Amino acid sequence: MIISIVNFASIPDSEVQSVLRSINRQITEDFAPYWSMGATLRLEGRAGSRPTVKKALPTELRGDAIIYLWDKADVADAIGYHDANFAGLPFGFVFTQISKALGEPWSVTLSHEALELIGDASANVFAAGPHPAHPDRLVFHWYEMCDAVQAETYEIDSVPVSNFVLPLYFTIDNETGSRNDFLGTRTMNSSLASFGVNPGGYVGFYDPSLKQHDTYTLAHDQVAAFRMKEKSAAKIARRSNRYRSLSAGGDWQEQLLSARKTVVLQPAARAVKPAAMSKQPKRGRRPRAGAS
Repeated sequence: MIISIVNFASIPDSEVQSVLRSINRQITEDFAPYWSMGATLRLEGRAGSRPTVKKALPTELRGDAIIYLWDKADVADAIGYHDANFAGLPFGFVFTQISKALGEPWSVTLSHEALELIGDASANVFAAGPHPAHPDRLVFHWYEMCDAVQAETYEIDSVPVSNFVLPLYFTIDNETGSRNDFLGTRTMNSSLASFGVNPGGYVGFYDPSLKQHDTYTLAHDQVAAFRMKEKSAAKIARRSNRYRSLSAGGDWQEQLLSARKTVVLQPAARAVKPAAMSKQPKRGRRPRAGAS
């Protein structure tokens, strides 16, 4: 997969290229060996000072998907552009204004968006697992690679990038000796549980009993609450745009089918026991505490 990166932000292209080299290393050396999925981020040119809304594919597209670097969280403009131009094309937006508000480098946001686009390009995959607050109930978790550990970062060539979950995260039982996230962060002497969430992170899921999407963070997690508030105010999540028609109600099975949603079924659920944050262990690349 080639992911076209188009820079409409006030970031020099030279800086963007340096970040892309580091994220491409992350994809090749860290992400792909676990997920067996990969991509290359490639900086493309701009067709003008800003995108033009019209019923056509983006002029800047040279690959299989596209991510725009955008300064202001001008969602009506940005998302409107996407709705008018993308015929099912995998996409993402990185708003530097939101990254700054969250106190994270925009490189972390881009890393986050890129890995999640690779893992679920059309934002249409679910994994059945326990409800975070009611583990006896089965819900359909969004197949997102970074949300549960979004407050954890590490560096590649001095460029901060996002932590991400590993395939066994999406299994009901915690496999003996398994790793559920790349950094292996331990909180309260425990690593991230399957379908769990680390401090600062969140999980999203579709609840069939309520026929709507929902999100979950740890109780009293002010960092996660702040991040969710900033993101939801901008309505920038790919999921919120892809699934907004489902939140209107109706028969969830029929809607999932008509929207061509893919459901990854798993066995019966069991409890998830997330814990509080602790300092990250040192690894080959320096882990950092920070928002993602």
